[in-house]
Amino acid sequence: MTTLLHNISQLATCPADVSQQDAGLIDQAALVFAHDKIVWSGSEQQLPARFADSNRVDCERLLVIPGLIDCHTHLCFGGWRGDEFEMRLQGMSYQQIAAAGGGIRSTVTATRAGTTEQLLEKALHTLEGMLDLGVTTVECKSGYGLEHETELKQLEVYRLLSRRQPLELVPTFLGAHMVPDEYQQRRGDYMDLLCEVLIPQVSERKLAQFCDVFIEQGAFDLDEARQILETAKQAGLGLKIHADQLSSGGGAELAAELGAVSADHLEYASSEGIRAMAKKGTVAVSLPLASLYLQERYLPARAMLGAGVRVAIATDFNPGSAPSYHLPLAMTLACVNQQMTPQEALTGATTIAARAIATEQRRGSLLPGFDADITIIDAPSVNHWLYHFRANACVGVIKSGHWIKNFG
Repeated sequence: MTTLLHNISQLATCPADVSQQDAGLIDQAALVFAHDKIVWSGSEQQLPARFADSNRVDCERLLVIPGLIDCHTHLCFGGWRGDEFEMRLQGMSYQQIAAAGGGIRSTVTATRAGTTEQLLEKALHTLEGMLDLGVTTVECKSGYGLEHETELKQLEVYRLLSRRQPLELVPTFLGAHMVPDEYQQRRGDYMDLLCEVLIPQVSERKLAQFCDVFIEQGAFDLDEARQILETAKQAGLGLKIHADQLSSGGGAELAAELGAVSADHLEYASSEGIRAMAKKGTVAVSLPLASLYLQERYLPARAMLGAGVRVAIATDFNPGSAPSYHLPLAMTLACVNQQMTPQEALTGATTIAARAIATEQRRGSLLPGFDADITIIDAPSVNHWLYHFRANACVGVIKSGHWIKNFG
């Protein structure tokens, strides 16, 4: 049985492989899906007669977009870090807080102490909130274990979550988030743990689709990152990089050189790195919520788009530098602070975000053949939605052809 969504004020089809500015907007539109796939979309006046007997859903002249994709999150973690919020407001830097024992270290301690069930329940609550906002696919990283047992525990939580709730999860191994305290005087041993033990096990057990590295002072340098990523590539994992977040460290250039699917953060990316990413097709993932909370510069979206780099938008949801999973807020921040247009922001959180997790051929668009991941927004247009920020404008969500947030 086919389902017809009609009386749509504006439909954003978000086609792949076109300009990021083109969200494929259609006014007075309709959309048809069957089972888990889109079978037709276009102007309601041109609706083919063969769909006349479909199960009809009146969208009441609202906006319909692809299900949102959050392509960079740290979903599974123990504890919170609210005290650091005040410390930053009093002038302490990210690096100073980390040096004082806060930052990632404190989350590592809490995550190691958490049981699988405790971590799972906390992440499940977060996913329920994401779904309520219209998100249907979430990339999720490890990186708060930094030891053999807890890194695998985080990835096992993601496997369990995939069975317990409807959102699609894309796990990423981030054992190279930082060097844990017990390895500070023997970095080589930690590199061996990552390259000789964890990456092979993660690959063999199919616990992650990607491997990520944080390249920054106090984390990993370029040579270490190259070794980790080349090992991951040989093991069959896709590559991602936390690059140039707090300083220009050559991460964008390395991402392009190694063929990483994305380089994320990039607030301090060099012009050479931007050109290299454009040449290789590496997606830039903007994380505006982290810039907001850290009071750091924002990714230079206009320069990147002008150079031919596709720019995705994600939340970077984590307990320290981006303690919010509100992807629509991140999109509005990208418009206000990165001068991205609403259409660029929407494609950045749909078809370009799908590209950042290597699924752009089946997710992120509402054209025939794509997954029936659909979000209904209480707004007449994309422009109005991202301009008139509300706590939550999402009123309906369909994942793989099934209603998971009922509309009407």
